Amino acid sequence: MNSIAQRVFAPMWVRVGGGMELVPGADRCGPADLNLPPPGNLTTPLRVEGRLVGWAEHDDPGLAQQAGELGLQLARERRSHLVGRLDHKLRSALLSLQEAARAAAFGRGEMLETVYDLAQEVGRRAAGLSAAATDPKDSARGVVLAAALRIVARGAILDVPADAVVLACEPVLIEALSRTYEWMGGEGCLFTAQVMPGWVKMTVTPGPGRGPLSVPELGEPLVRFLVDTHLEGWVDVHSQESIAIFLPVFDMA
Repeated sequence: MNSIAQRVFAPMWVRVGGGMELVPGADRCGPADLNLPPPGNLTTPLRVEGRLVGWAEHDDPGLAQQAGELGLQLARERRSHLVGRLDHKLRSALLSLQEAARAAAFGRGEMLETVYDLAQEVGRRAAGLSAAATDPKDSARGVVLAAALRIVARGAILDVPADAVVLACEPVLIEALSRTYEWMGGEGCLFTAQVMPGWVKMTVTPGPGRGPLSVPELGEPLVRFLVDTHLEGWVDVHSQESIAIFLPVFDMA
């Protein structure tokens, strides 16, 4: 465990992106909202400059500062781990592509189709690595969720109200929705949404043709990173039949 976590003598929930994680431990809950305290007896909010950074048994400025620091460090560690895994998968695909291209260059014409398929896979893995490694440059603004889904999930079934408007960096939201669509099986998956106080809750039910991804890190780990870290939302995967994604609502008042 990192040095900050070693100095945590009392259990508390720490904000990591838009969700909460129990320290010590690894339980998760969310989204991070003053009106949605975590289960158990750690229900006193910890704030740093007005921002919710955790929950504990009692309010303490030192504990709040520690929670804020630990949350940032945990987020950096998650990112570093994901980038490392995606980099490894990209290097593996590049080696396979090089071997196939060498064989094709020395007269094995039947390898040309394999070369094409591997080049496509390299492109997908490189795009995933870029999504995890790049910091968003655009500021958050109001984005109509249904409109964004129509761009990236053309084969999905949508039941999303017109007033489901989220506060998000649009390129990151598009990337996260695209990754969610692929993770949930693509064509035929169902997106529904409801507007809640402070949040838009989007539920995604897998499509009938869903299968395992060739690179699992491009599914839940990348979606969770994009939503939790860059969109200040929360991904709930407790259900076996669907997932829920909470995104901050855009206040149009």
